[in-house]
Amino acid sequence: MKAAIGGIGSYVPEKVVTNFDMEKLVDTSDEWIRTRSGISERRIVDNNTATSDLACEAAKRAIAAAGIEAKNIEAIILGTATPDMLFPSTACLVQSRLGINKVMSFDISAGCSGFLYGLGIAESFIKNGFDNILVIGAEILTKITDFTDRATCVLFGDGAGAVVIKRNRGASGIIASYFSADGSNWKLLQQPAGGSRIPASIESVKNRLHYIKMQGNEVFKLAVRAMYEAAEKTLQKAGIDGEAIDLLIPHQANIRIIEATAKRLKVPMDKVYINLDKYGNTSAASIPIALNEALEKGRIKKGDLILMVAFGAGFTWGGVLLRW
Repeated sequence: MKAAIGGIGSYVPEKVVTNFDMEKLVDTSDEWIRTRSGISERRIVDNNTATSDLACEAAKRAIAAAGIEAKNIEAIILGTATPDMLFPSTACLVQSRLGINKVMSFDISAGCSGFLYGLGIAESFIKNGFDNILVIGAEILTKITDFTDRATCVLFGDGAGAVVIKRNRGASGIIASYFSADGSNWKLLQQPAGGSRIPASIESVKNRLHYIKMQGNEVFKLAVRAMYEAAEKTLQKAGIDGEAIDLLIPHQANIRIIEATAKRLKVPMDKVYINLDKYGNTSAASIPIALNEALEKGRIKKGDLILMVAFGAGFTWGGVLLRW
């Protein structure tokens, strides 16, 4: 019995903010952003939109693609670093909006690895008798982005992606996965205030502690190593090497991290799906958005081996190999 993707959907805001738009906000340039990150534009929500709004749209599309009704969903797992509020969970808000009553619903805080962590949990539920599980990655990072920090404000975008994970007796489904974390370097990427360590105060707002703080160079080094480890360990579990996969879908954070990971795996770049240039880093939403887009563009066909790898705040990392 395998856990397979029965339906997939994604949603991004309509508003496009280009690198040339960013030039008007901070001391930067289109060339500087593109050469260092690979990003050309990103999507940004309006002031009235919350993470649950994006998540619901992506979820509706995934449920429709699965050919089932919302009432058939038996659990909702939502990966996000930008919940609507600390509690209740954003997954519970999505459950209410979709009219899915009395099913287990919870958020995962694993940064950019949140969606893959969710797939791992969903697989275990499927093996324990569940039939249809909704896994969502949704983020509104631009609301915790400091637009006076030229090093980070150009990197992030908003969006959501969702899949329905179903039981499958055939060849399609998750073949292998690997997950890990190391909290020793947590200070390199964080949102310092808003929790119990530094509650919201006039001082915390004045010092801009509710925004993303990142030491980019150090995060880059750790990300390259961790993404490769996630890929390598996942492939080892499956008993194959990088040359056997049909498509690599990495977390869309930085083009140099993606290229370095592909090179170490000996995966040619024409087998790597990249949409970073259009959406920026959408954290837990990046892989499901890319997976959905790859499917729509005909980059995925039945029987393909797809490897997804991610690295995120915590630090967390993971890989999932599935046969489509």
